[in-house]
Amino acid sequence: MEFSHITVLLKEAVDGLNVHPDGIYADGTAGGGGHSAEILSRIDTGTLYCIDRDPDAIAVVTERFSSDSRVHIVKGNFGNIASLLRDEGVSGLDGVLLDIGVSSHQLDERSRGFSYHDEAPLDMRMSQSGMTAADLVNSLDVSELSRIISLYGEEKYAYSIAKGIVRYREDKPIQTTTELAEIIKENVPQRVRRDGHPARKTFQALRIAVNRELDELESGLEGAFELLNKGGRLSVITFHSLEDRIVKQFMSAKAQGCTCPKDFPVCVCGKKPRAKVITRKPVYPSEHETEANPRARSAKLRICEKL
Repeated sequence: MEFSHITVLLKEAVDGLNVHPDGIYADGTAGGGGHSAEILSRIDTGTLYCIDRDPDAIAVVTERFSSDSRVHIVKGNFGNIASLLRDEGVSGLDGVLLDIGVSSHQLDERSRGFSYHDEAPLDMRMSQSGMTAADLVNSLDVSELSRIISLYGEEKYAYSIAKGIVRYREDKPIQTTTELAEIIKENVPQRVRRDGHPARKTFQALRIAVNRELDELESGLEGAFELLNKGGRLSVITFHSLEDRIVKQFMSAKAQGCTCPKDFPVCVCGKKPRAKVITRKPVYPSEHETEANPRARSAKLRICEKL
C-alpha cells in the first residue's frame, strides 16, 4: 500500500531525541514511517516501537520494516501509549516522538473524508472505526455544534455555521464533504470567503472532535512522559495553536519546581522539577522545507527531557 506523506521537521525532531545506539524508542504516530526510519538509522542494538491507530499506516510500516528485527509494530492510539507498551513488556523508554494531527495520506486519500476540496463520504476517522463526522453534524444540536466549531476550530462564525447545518439537515442528512463545505460557505459573510476556504476551520474542528485529538494528546503526553527513563526525551510536533498550547503547558508544568508563595522563607511544598525544557521557544521548519512542503508552514516542535 502506498502511504504518501512528507515527513515534517525530520532531522530536528529526531535530533531532539538525542538517540543512543542501544536505546529504546517509540514513534507514537508512525504514519508512513519517516521519523521511524530516521530513528532506526541512529540505533544499533536498540529497539523501536512504531504505534499508529490508522490501519493504513500500520500496513505500510509493517511492510516497510518487515525485515528489521529492531522494530515492533503496535496498532493503537498514542493516547494509550503507556498501556500499549506495557502490554508489550516495555518498562521504560529513552525517547518518544509524537507528530500530532492529520497525515498527508489521510488528507489526500479522498475516501477518508478529511478534505473539503474533494467530494467524499463525510468520515474523518483516523482509526476508520467509531463515530464519523457525518454522525456528528446530523445529530448534535446547534449549541453543541457551535461549541465544537468555536472551541476546536477557533471559528468566529461558529453559531451561524451551526444554525445553517441544522437548518439544512431538516430536509436531508448531510452525507458528503462538499455538501458540508457548501453549507459552511453559505453561512459566513462573503468577505470571509476571500480569505482562504471558509470550511477549513470547521473541518478542523470536526476532525478533532471525531478523533478526540486533544484528549488523546493530553493522555498521550502524560503516558509517554511516565514511561521515559531518566534523561529520556519527548519530542512533539504540532500543527495548530490548540495542540501547541497543550504541549507547551505540559512541558512547562513538568519543569516547574517549588510552588510556595514567594514570601515563604523556606519551601514547604517539596515540589521539584521533573523535566528540563530543551526548546525554550518552538522550533519551526526552515524556509527551504516550507517551500518544498507548504503543509509544514504551521508546524512547531517542542522538546523536553526527563530529570
